[in-house]
Amino acid sequence: MPVVNVTTDRLKKFVPGVKMDKALDILPFVALDIEGIDNNIIRVEYNPNRPDFSSDYGIARALRGLLGIETGMPKFKIAGKSGHAVKVDQHVRKIRPYIVALVAKNGKLDDETIKQLIAMQEDLHNGVGRRRKKASIGIHNLDAVQFPITYRAVDGNYAFVPLGESSSKTIEQILKESETGKQYGHILSKFDKYPIITDSAGTTLSFPPIINGDATKVDTKCRNLFVEVTATDQKAAEDMLAIIAVTLHDAGFEIRTVTVGSKETPQMRPSQIAVDINYINSILGLELDIKQAVTCLKKSRLDAKARARKIICTIPRYRTDITHPIDIAEEVAIGYGIYNLEPTFPASTTAGQKNMLSTYFDAAREAMTGLGMLESLNFSLTSKQVQYDSFGITVGDMLSVDGSKSIEHEILRESLVPSLLQSLSRNVHEEYPQRLFEIGKTFRKNDAIVESWNIAAVVAHGEAGYTEIKSAMQALLKTCFGKDATTKAAESPFFMAGRCAEIIVDGKVVGAIGEVTPLALENFKLRVPVAGFEMNLSMLTGA
Repeated sequence: MPVVNVTTDRLKKFVPGVKMDKALDILPFVALDIEGIDNNIIRVEYNPNRPDFSSDYGIARALRGLLGIETGMPKFKIAGKSGHAVKVDQHVRKIRPYIVALVAKNGKLDDETIKQLIAMQEDLHNGVGRRRKKASIGIHNLDAVQFPITYRAVDGNYAFVPLGESSSKTIEQILKESETGKQYGHILSKFDKYPIITDSAGTTLSFPPIINGDATKVDTKCRNLFVEVTATDQKAAEDMLAIIAVTLHDAGFEIRTVTVGSKETPQMRPSQIAVDINYINSILGLELDIKQAVTCLKKSRLDAKARARKIICTIPRYRTDITHPIDIAEEVAIGYGIYNLEPTFPASTTAGQKNMLSTYFDAAREAMTGLGMLESLNFSLTSKQVQYDSFGITVGDMLSVDGSKSIEHEILRESLVPSLLQSLSRNVHEEYPQRLFEIGKTFRKNDAIVESWNIAAVVAHGEAGYTEIKSAMQALLKTCFGKDATTKAAESPFFMAGRCAEIIVDGKVVGAIGEVTPLALENFKLRVPVAGFEMNLSMLTGA
């Protein structure tokens, strides 16, 4: 989880008149955790789904609401157009096609504010920006920039003075020698041209997503800022710019728009969601009336008004995490005060007992760990790329999420094997052999949607093969179910032809086993052979 450092002096300034002990006590109820306190530094951990908490300004904004200092949607107003423009060259559209920008004027920066902006920038890079692949931010001294700005593509011989350097370096040198080049250069590795932002005087502002130019570096003398966000995803870029805009506004800057193509950015128009009060009460177990729920939402820094039995909630642009009525229910709970929620005992007086399915799962886990395997836990939601494309599978009708916020969680998985291969791909630098297993639900759409509990395992090392994984499968069946399996040659998109079989138990096909295809190994960037199996636990247990 990302962490923000908040000084006690700044916190006192943000919540005037509130005792520090009370402010610290209330922080966890704004969905924040206090990781620790060192001298006058409070380390606050936040969930990545709240990128507006990536600076102490965002934390203070929420805290003031719950403490009743300021309620309702924060006051934010675009000061007008800056009169500045960004021109986008068509050649950059194939590399990193999107750019949005803003101008922040007449503000003051001290050392702590600059630290907060830099920390926020990196947290947004890692979260919304997916480690700069989807989007990255450049913050510049506006007074060192001559407009218009051009966003264009250049070759590897292009040279400029990178941030923190005293002499020019070519793009190829930056990618090979600099720390950020080594860390993020892979994002541009498949291109022979590179994105560059320059002004009308030829000064290089940025080489996104790698590094800024030194000519526009920001320090405490800066009073005016130019902020640009480049991206492969338009929404990610606009989300990040909205968070930066409201943060700089809270820091005392006037926010003005920049013309990019035919659009003015940032776009800060709020959105609305209508929610029935009965739905909120059913989720929270409360009996709030509409007026009470509206008050709670305003303490969560949202605006709301009643319309019949519905609440029309207005969401500020920087709250990118609110997309569904369930999110509104959560905000009502926060505004109500989670500390005010009282637990209730179940109506039944009988004692519960362990579900038989859980007993089977525990036995399977014990057997697999006894075979030297580590359990992997993955989401049931995955991407089309991981589940199908990596194996060359074409599927027309998938169980897709309506309005998914991430391409990494867009469909319900049909198999556990792809998730295990993805886990292996994220650990290619770890020592081999690697042996993983997972117990989880899979979802298949036939005439109806069929859910089943599956177990899958993979082994990865230089000598991994069919014989080893079959021994593990047989040991699992014998230990947990007292059953033997037979195998019969078969075909599977996950496993190599001639090195794949179906698993048969009591005359029924319960799964497949084999050696993973070269296509999948290549797509998951795995450097060693992998063998695996997957079985339907629901069929084995009858559950």
